[in-house]
Amino acid sequence: MKENDVLQMKSLALAYMGDVLYEVYVRDHLIRLGKVNVNRLHQAAVTFVSAKQQAKVLRYWLSEDVLTEEELSVVRRGRNAKSKTVPKNTDVMTYRYSTGFEALLGFHYFCEHQERLDHLLTEAVNYIEKDVADNA
Repeated sequence: MKENDVLQMKSLALAYMGDVLYEVYVRDHLIRLGKVNVNRLHQAAVTFVSAKQQAKVLRYWLSEDVLTEEELSVVRRGRNAKSKTVPKNTDVMTYRYSTGFEALLGFHYFCEHQERLDHLLTEAVNYIEKDVADNA
């Protein structure tokens, strides 16, 4: 798709795809680490894909000026998108930041920015692994 077409897409559609991409990336990462017990695999995956962790990654990226102006615009649109539902395990602001995180991933996917998408996915997982290790 052309980047302009992607920018016209609804933010929640971008976030929907970003959620799937991140989930698949995390599962692949965990299996490659040797975590194959399905119950443990699921528990480990939840550590990465929770709205709280996604929001934490995005807040870190924002504080460290990791994102370009265009990416910041996508994140703002995703963060400000009005969803009819909010998960029961998180507050509205955390959910909105996680939606911005997911929208950013979806944006790069549809724009076919594979190198940037891979970089952000890797950085997100590395950040969460470090955060979990530091708090253990």
